[in-house]
Amino acid sequence: MAAFEFTRSTSIAAPPAVVHALIDDFHRWEAWSPWEDVDPGMRRAHSGSDHGVGARYEWQGNRKAGQGSMEITRSTPDRIGIDLRFLKPFKADNEIEFALTPVGEGTNVDWTMRGTTTGLTALFTRFMPTEKLVGQDFDKGLARLKRVAEAGTA
Repeated sequence: MAAFEFTRSTSIAAPPAVVHALIDDFHRWEAWSPWEDVDPGMRRAHSGSDHGVGARYEWQGNRKAGQGSMEITRSTPDRIGIDLRFLKPFKADNEIEFALTPVGEGTNVDWTMRGTTTGLTALFTRFMPTEKLVGQDFDKGLARLKRVAEAGTA
């Protein structure tokens, strides 16, 4: 079993409340999430709260999209915590955290993922660390979040 944690960051020229609203509502993730266009036929389901604590999002897609769910477990103006569960292509339970820090009229965003790998996944990630596998997706997602928040289009 191997624990991992990594963070990717960006600065967004939009107030924290605007950025928070885009993250705190899974319905709005389609506008910026790096995984939403991986499978055009992906099935999505929303349940629980509309946004904030208790909001759930489940997906099932092709081999690249996989299958899993997310649930918002913490939501304050400066932090959003999400439990992330993958069922396919491998099983994993991870924690996601978005930290929003006001800077002038903008926002610094830190997107962190924590978890552990076990079994064959742990062996695989010894050679291809989780940060290398997912870090580029986080960078892509943060760039999209920045574009959407700064344009005010979502």
